Amino acid sequence: MVDDNELERLRDIAAPPPGEDAKARAFAAAMRAYDLEEKTFAAAQGSLGGLRLTERAQKLWREIMQKKLIATPALAGLVALPIAGYATFHMLREQPSTFAGDEKITETLADKPATNGPATVKPVPAEADKLKKDSDSESRDAAEALSAPASPPKSEANEVGGLTRQHSLQRPEPAPAPTANGVVALDGGAAAPADAARGRMPGTAAESKLMVQPSTAPIDRLLPQQENNDRVEDFKTNPVHAALEDPVSTFSIDVDTASYSFVRRSLKEGYLPQADTVRVEEMVNYFPYDWKGPDSASTPFNSTVSVMPTPWNDHTKLMHVAIKGFDVKPVEQPKANLVFLIDVSGSMNEQDKLPLLQSAFRLLVNKLKPDDTVSIVTYAGEAGTVLEPTKVSEKDKILHAIDTLTPGGSTAGEAGIKEAYRLAQKSFVKDGINRVMLATDGDFNVGQTDDDDLKRLIEQERKTGVFLSVFGFGRGNLNDQMMQTIAQNGNGTAAYIDTLAEAEKVLVEDASSTLFTIAKDVKIQVEFNPNKVSEYRLIGYETRALNREDFNNDRVDAGDIGSGHSVTAIYEITPKGSGGEQIDPLRYGEATVNNGGVANADEYAFVKIRYKLPNEDVSKLITTPVTSANEVASFNEAGTDQRFSVAVAAFGQKLRDEDATAKFGYDKIMEIATAARGADPFGYRSEFLSLVRLASALGGNR
Repeated sequence: MVDDNELERLRDIAAPPPGEDAKARAFAAAMRAYDLEEKTFAAAQGSLGGLRLTERAQKLWREIMQKKLIATPALAGLVALPIAGYATFHMLREQPSTFAGDEKITETLADKPATNGPATVKPVPAEADKLKKDSDSESRDAAEALSAPASPPKSEANEVGGLTRQHSLQRPEPAPAPTANGVVALDGGAAAPADAARGRMPGTAAESKLMVQPSTAPIDRLLPQQENNDRVEDFKTNPVHAALEDPVSTFSIDVDTASYSFVRRSLKEGYLPQADTVRVEEMVNYFPYDWKGPDSASTPFNSTVSVMPTPWNDHTKLMHVAIKGFDVKPVEQPKANLVFLIDVSGSMNEQDKLPLLQSAFRLLVNKLKPDDTVSIVTYAGEAGTVLEPTKVSEKDKILHAIDTLTPGGSTAGEAGIKEAYRLAQKSFVKDGINRVMLATDGDFNVGQTDDDDLKRLIEQERKTGVFLSVFGFGRGNLNDQMMQTIAQNGNGTAAYIDTLAEAEKVLVEDASSTLFTIAKDVKIQVEFNPNKVSEYRLIGYETRALNREDFNNDRVDAGDIGSGHSVTAIYEITPKGSGGEQIDPLRYGEATVNNGGVANADEYAFVKIRYKLPNEDVSKLITTPVTSANEVASFNEAGTDQRFSVAVAAFGQKLRDEDATAKFGYDKIMEIATAARGADPFGYRSEFLSLVRLASALGGNR
């Protein structure tokens, strides 16, 4: 900067007297320059009618020069002073289009060409130099402009070195109010949403623009929550039963895992799940457990029963029933005939639907053996066969058919299922795996939309030996109730796939249990001894309850067990005389008979399991008495897998806000699960711990 003292010294120095020759040369050069400027100035400046500010001063000075005004330095000073005042007055009044200090200049990536951008002309060299000097300050102003959108001024654009800039010709008005979608329009009206501008320093490889900051939605603006049209079955939590009045409990097993995946997605998106989406048994059975299995395939599964103290109630005990299916070795697995029935309706046009579905089925195809067969049927408006039965040895052909699927149209679910069963029968494998694998968001809006009609259709086809599994994708339109209905009646499973990792678990890691059925129509019936147990309640399985007489009726459908499947059922029982009873005793006391006492009086309960082999229609029975030999003295003495499954059951009840766990905090659940995490090769249990922490934070640590 120039020092004030230096300016004072310069002011006091007398101007040298002008020489006649120098004045003549200067005058001649000035005349030539002004004449040349007058011929080219209008085109170079792009001016329309009227004189620009600098041209007015030049014209006035030219007229003075033409009069050959020659004076002493003092006279020249007197003449120059009013000229400078005149020029300054007009500059202040008309606000020249230069980069003022209060302008907001933003630099953004030119990734979207302007459709109605202003015309540009080349600037004069002086402006190019000025732009280069001011580039740093303009970049600093970019961040300011993000939070201060202004009304659009009339502008004229100058293009310099591949950069476009717009100059405001009027001061910005106060920012208009945002529209309903949170976007501020430059003209005060509605504006379309735009990506947030991202500043970029000049000189980068990518083309950029300098412009007055356009209106953008605030970066941290919360998006409106998508309308949730998911359909789930309403159900009430199992009640407490008095063993004296109602000693028998009957239900179908459930190996589905859809509920756990749905709960996980809800928590990771920042909200507690709807209570009816939490099916406790599906959450417990999501995890693999190392229960003791059968020694040979002749016995499809083995059951293990244990009794332990309840961690959330000092007056009750837990009766833990664990079933482990026989694990068929890969070399012994029969040939598979699979039909992919894929929903490609318009509702599947989201990243977590059809694209994720395609990636998931690619994983499954890579898991199959060369002799296995795959067919593909799609449905949207009408059903269509994309791929006739094809051996997996032609893997590229199958993968290409999957990759070329595109969404569109309404959902003709009924026609699609019929076509899928036709193809399954066309390539039916005797003594093999014949299964339709339905992948959908659950939207059946054309054809038989009633769940009962679909149920009857699936039941009829099930008798042919072709089973059905259902895989749900996406949310907002998920018909979970329909998925559960047709999977249960199709002798298959229902899974919800929200990530590619979940697809890998269901279709790769659990492929054997998903595809290869070792027992069907598996039912459990437990009779409690009133002399040992005063009350009981079944944790979960509300949607799988059966009538007492259904247990011995082989015509009643029930759940299936796949190769290596683990199934867990937990009862909370109140020992007689413990003081934890919730039901008042009968007024007239207990009925008695003169038979010398009750048989098997030392048993807690008697567990019965019925099942059918996959190709048989007559059930077989397995029974297990539960005595004190099955009991452990303390909860910590129970096995690692038993304790972890109890932690998951407590978590499910907590999410459903059940009375039993109302005073049992998430911290206690974390404590149990952490201590019982055990071997966790795939990280499923570690992920569970993170979900408990999320639920604790979202639920206020209750």
